[in-house]
Amino acid sequence: MLFKYRAIDEAGRRSVGRQEAANALDLEMRLKRMALELIDCSPARARPALIRRGIARPELINFCFHLEQLTRAGVPLLDGLRDLRDSLEQAHWREIVSSLIERIEGGQTLSQAMAAQGGTFNQVFTNLVQAGESCGQLPETLASIGESLRWEDELAAHAKKLLIYPGLVATIITATTLFLMIYLVPQLKPFVKNMGQTLPPQTRLLFFISELLVNYWPAFLLAPLLPVLAWQILRRHTPNTRLYLDAAKLRLPLIGNILKKIILSRFANTFALLYAAGIPIQEAIRTTRDTLGNRAMSQAVAQAEQAIHEGRNVASAFFDTGLFPPLVIRMLRVGENTGRLDTALRNVSYFYNRDVRESVGKAQAMIEPTLTVVMGLLLGWIMLAVIAPIYDVISRIKL
Repeated sequence: MLFKYRAIDEAGRRSVGRQEAANALDLEMRLKRMALELIDCSPARARPALIRRGIARPELINFCFHLEQLTRAGVPLLDGLRDLRDSLEQAHWREIVSSLIERIEGGQTLSQAMAAQGGTFNQVFTNLVQAGESCGQLPETLASIGESLRWEDELAAHAKKLLIYPGLVATIITATTLFLMIYLVPQLKPFVKNMGQTLPPQTRLLFFISELLVNYWPAFLLAPLLPVLAWQILRRHTPNTRLYLDAAKLRLPLIGNILKKIILSRFANTFALLYAAGIPIQEAIRTTRDTLGNRAMSQAVAQAEQAIHEGRNVASAFFDTGLFPPLVIRMLRVGENTGRLDTALRNVSYFYNRDVRESVGKAQAMIEPTLTVVMGLLLGWIMLAVIAPIYDVISRIKL
């Protein structure tokens, strides 16, 4: 049964959270193990999946680092988890760690306890922990996971860096244009028309667009929702829509190439981690496939997995998909021939990670002046359309 509770810790700080328990007495005992004193509680409904809170990547990185350091120092796993739980401030994260402790006390392994957390720890995470437990190298495995999570965090930062500036400039351009069209142009329109001049085409077009925005602004506000609605309808009635869209993303000019490099870097890094941990190659490929975030690439990996299952070697199986570039195929072949596939894959990840940094820098160098020119041309057209009739009148007066 799920309870929501209010509690207080030894320092007098209040804590609010949700916790599974058989009854109120069981909840009180669980909170005592978390160094919390129950104030009151009440039954709670489970949160819908759409608003389920996840664990941020920095918190997972700290979790891996903390647990790796304690286990490497010889601290028993349960003591390390209790120490971690007592140092956490977020109630949701404390609940998860407390649940891990309870499941381990009940006889489960750490990987089994993680797998039971409902998606908090993904399949790659739990598989690697399971491999580390099996070979007695849990500290080394946790260190590898933490390093991988830091790498993913850096990769996500590169992707955000590429998108934030264009989005910000596009927002400024849109807001400026709407202000001019809805507020400024209608005020200038009577003055320009009363001059008695034949308006040039660009001025007539400007006034026409301004009238549309003023009279039908709700339609323009709702227009961005139409693609979202169309996407939902297509996805519901056309099963392969997401596959076609993901394939189209990889063919986008400039951004598509960077996106593909990010996916290939993630593929190589995750595959190398799983393979180095001793996980069978087909299981490693299957697990890696679910982490790519692009159905076109996931489908290609699934085809390669099937080919390997049928007896093909790794390099030729990935070559036949047509989506993996020569660098990846060459490194796979070298790693397969030398028996050091994980090292070869890490080299692939290193090259693409470096290439992503350089590509993001080049893309920003191209996007920034392009957006500046677009903004300048748009504002210049608006000003020219308004000023041209006035300038024409002034010229006639001088004559």
